[in-house]
Amino acid sequence: MKKHHRLMGVCIGACMALATLAAAHAAGQEKLKIGFMAELSGPQAALGQDMYDGFMLYLDRNGGKLGGREISVVKADSQLKPEVGVQLVESLTGRDDVPIIVGVTFSNVMLAVHPRVTQKKVFLIGTNAGPSQLAGKACSPYFFSTSWQNDQQAEVVGHYAASKGYKRVITMVPNYQSGFDFVTGFKRYYKAPLLDEIYTPLSQQDFSAELTRIAASKPDAVFVFYPGGLGVNFLRQYQQAGLLGRIPVLSASTTDAINLPAQRESALGVITGTAWGPDLDNEANRAFVAGFEKKYGRIPSHYAAQSYDGAQLLDSALKKVGGRVEDKSVFMAALRQADFPSVRGAFRFGNNNFPVQDMHVFEVMKDARGRVTLKTIATPLKDHRDAYHAECPME
Repeated sequence: MKKHHRLMGVCIGACMALATLAAAHAAGQEKLKIGFMAELSGPQAALGQDMYDGFMLYLDRNGGKLGGREISVVKADSQLKPEVGVQLVESLTGRDDVPIIVGVTFSNVMLAVHPRVTQKKVFLIGTNAGPSQLAGKACSPYFFSTSWQNDQQAEVVGHYAASKGYKRVITMVPNYQSGFDFVTGFKRYYKAPLLDEIYTPLSQQDFSAELTRIAASKPDAVFVFYPGGLGVNFLRQYQQAGLLGRIPVLSASTTDAINLPAQRESALGVITGTAWGPDLDNEANRAFVAGFEKKYGRIPSHYAAQSYDGAQLLDSALKKVGGRVEDKSVFMAALRQADFPSVRGAFRFGNNNFPVQDMHVFEVMKDARGRVTLKTIATPLKDHRDAYHAECPME
């Protein structure tokens, strides 16, 4: 037994020495450049800003370092234009020579930039957009998601709709990749035939014609996905059309901390599904929410939470490799371990580098301070894996 204790002491001492050497090595390196790409202008800028603020909150808490190495963040505004995203990739990986790009808000931009980044063997840490293709056949060992695969948010809401016994449901989403994924995800768990599927242009702001159509159909519920300013406009017009309180609204990425300050009472009672909410009861989340509110004066959204986790992921992996990203296979293995306390609680990567995680249902309510926010009401899908992982050739 004494010999065993001596060996343990030697091991612990050696591990501590290695950690000290790794930290010293990281401290002696030049600043590591990381590109942060998101929508930072236009009507969806609030989403990208929350993503950036969440990432920077963790970086600032860490003294501007990740894994002991000083970080220089290069901001890039993709402007909700895939072609701009591609141009930014060329600039970030060329002139700026970044080995890591973080962020990406919308799936149409992600689909455009993903192959440009990963084919260059640059690491891409997605903190929001999760199109189905990237979870399946187009998966890459250089891409890691700290958000979800798009379908997952809708799947948990489809499960909820089925459990409530809704028989006549209309879906209404923007006409682009995320919209298609969300309807597919909803139907995967709802299963009953939809009464109608309505697709609107991504830039459309006036939904009066579609709401007239919904009113005439008299469905049991409506499932919607309208992120950012689109969600504000949709719910205001839904209320003005006299539908709020008459036809239940089920949603994903429509009622969140980005939109709720503007939606207010028009969002009360709306159901939403996602992997994170401000009331999740774990130590990491309590510290994150309190720190975000103190620094920025507002409740964080899932966009911020996912980017905060993105920073935590990088910090944990860089610690393991002494701040060196040049040995790509070793850094890749460190990322896959996901050795950090996620704000959502349990978190691990599947074979396709997308999260395996709990998916919750939230209801929009007022908190003790009278603020409109999300409250967890159920967790129907636990340790949930996305529907496309089997198509990914990675093991």
